[in-house]
Amino acid sequence: MKFLHTSDWHVGRTLNGWSLLEEQEWAFQQIVDLAISEKVDGVIIAGDLYDRAVPPVDAIKLFNKTLARLVLEEQIPVYAISGNHDGAERLHFGRDFFQHQGLHLSTRLEEAFEPIELENCQIFLLPFIDPIDARIYYKNDEGKEIQGIGDALTYILEDMEKAFDPDKAHVLVTHFAVSKKDDSDGQGLRELMLSETSNTVGGLTNVTSDLFKAFDYVALGHIHTRFASPTKRVQYSGSPVAFNVKEAKRKEEKGAYIVELDATGNLSQTFHSLEVRRPIVTLQEPFETLMSPEFYKEQPCQKAWFAFDIQLSSRKELEGINVRARLEEIYGIDIVEITFSRLGDVREENLTVDQHLKDLEMQSPQEIVFDFYQTVTGGDVLSERQTALVESIFEEIGRSGQ
Repeated sequence: MKFLHTSDWHVGRTLNGWSLLEEQEWAFQQIVDLAISEKVDGVIIAGDLYDRAVPPVDAIKLFNKTLARLVLEEQIPVYAISGNHDGAERLHFGRDFFQHQGLHLSTRLEEAFEPIELENCQIFLLPFIDPIDARIYYKNDEGKEIQGIGDALTYILEDMEKAFDPDKAHVLVTHFAVSKKDDSDGQGLRELMLSETSNTVGGLTNVTSDLFKAFDYVALGHIHTRFASPTKRVQYSGSPVAFNVKEAKRKEEKGAYIVELDATGNLSQTFHSLEVRRPIVTLQEPFETLMSPEFYKEQPCQKAWFAFDIQLSSRKELEGINVRARLEEIYGIDIVEITFSRLGDVREENLTVDQHLKDLEMQSPQEIVFDFYQTVTGGDVLSERQTALVESIFEEIGRSGQ
């Protein structure tokens, strides 16, 4: 069997309020073209099809358009599951009808135990679940005690193995945080986790790769970088588009895997990168440098999303300057983030407590609030309205203290 492995499409995702639909459509067109040119037997989408449970209309139209091209026009089967961002019950509607058209979609645990039978391969589709889903499924089995996701997956995978055909290869499509065998606490994954918002799954409660040893290939979704893959056979494809500034800073090529697997389990895989329609460019420089023709003429002005971290000796340097307006004149209006840091501050996350305290001593109360908001939101910046509200609060505090 030869198939394309992709995941984490997050159709309808925004970048600090800016729509990414055009970037996503550009990536999806390339994925379909790749599936056609490679003559694959199927396309695997390992969860997080949409970015939210109730996606906007334009996102639904784009997703349907992409599936129609694959399944109806090119007659390439799609094997997909719901992820933690998807509305599982919403996606389940019409499942049986679409399956006859070539769209195999699993959104419920009970659907995972019946494999899709191909000539040389069995495909098991296990959607994202919470431990409570497994407790309900196994409620009549007194011998199964489920405390966390690791317990749940152990029982689920054991039951899947009962349906194995020994003359075929076995593929699992699922959506969890899976770390290397020797990374049981998931620290290695946390260092790579740039798009999920918490460190517990649906954020990052991890299981280790040895749990999946019975399968010949495990097509994973959930982590947005392929470099999080614990083994060659337990593989993340990564997302097809960079979704935030932190991902962009990695400068990682996005793409999809072409995987070939025979009945005996022999595996080969090739990563194919996707062309970026509009890159996210991150610049950390003093304001004077950003305004210098010698510097900005080397940048893709008007052709990219820009995120600026402006280095300052003091915030007073920019008093009376409309920073966003000045930047837009040169770099274009697609500025997704403007932050400020002390000159020479590389913003490493391993700074000592003393260093953090010294930073706080140099900041105004407003600056501390701005930085705190960025930290807890993963890089978002306050809107103009939020900024005005913060400033008015501190002005009121100042007046009340006089």
